[in-house]
Amino acid sequence: MKKLILIFSIIFSTIISAQSAKDIIDKNIENSGGLTNWKLLNTVQIQGRVTLGVNDSYLMKIYQQRPNLTKTAIVMGGKETPVEGFDGKNGYAMNYAQNKLQQYTDYIPENFDNDFIDWENKGFEAELLGKEKIGEQFYFKVELTKNVNKTIYFFDVKNYMLYREIKKDETLTYSDYRKVGQLLMPYRIESSSPKKDSDYVMLINKIEINKELPKNTFKF
Repeated sequence: MKKLILIFSIIFSTIISAQSAKDIIDKNIENSGGLTNWKLLNTVQIQGRVTLGVNDSYLMKIYQQRPNLTKTAIVMGGKETPVEGFDGKNGYAMNYAQNKLQQYTDYIPENFDNDFIDWENKGFEAELLGKEKIGEQFYFKVELTKNVNKTIYFFDVKNYMLYREIKKDETLTYSDYRKVGQLLMPYRIESSSPKKDSDYVMLINKIEINKELPKNTFKF
């Protein structure tokens, strides 16, 4: 009996070790909605509440549109106040010292798709760094590298959903996945940084996808 258990253990460990970073990324895309549905995604509207530190809490709206248009706004008294975004040419971010929105011509917008979609064509290299235990759960640890930039991702070993993303200056933790159309998206996002000066928790209450946005949505 012990020999049988040992044989099954060896077979199981061989299967795990045979998995590659590509296998895990492909499984994540498949389980979260499929490549076709992700590529059919054109607009996203997010509503939620973001908590900064202990006491600062704000209603927030985020608008995103392919290929890289984005606007983040705080809602106060029913009025939206943009705090960051990209209109296709210039970037904008709130200058809190002057209490006004400032334009940045060298602003680098994030890609509408996450890095996993067509990661090879984007010039990324992926490496599986093994498994790591966080709390009581085990996660696959995958590193994506492009030039000198490295990002580490942790995927649940059971369902392959993304749990954590570690960048140079920020760690993002995703949870409470829910179905939005044919896609699974996180409704809780936690951000932490080494300096702890920009940590936040965002609790999302509504996500709408592929709805036509007014033409002035990304006007700042």
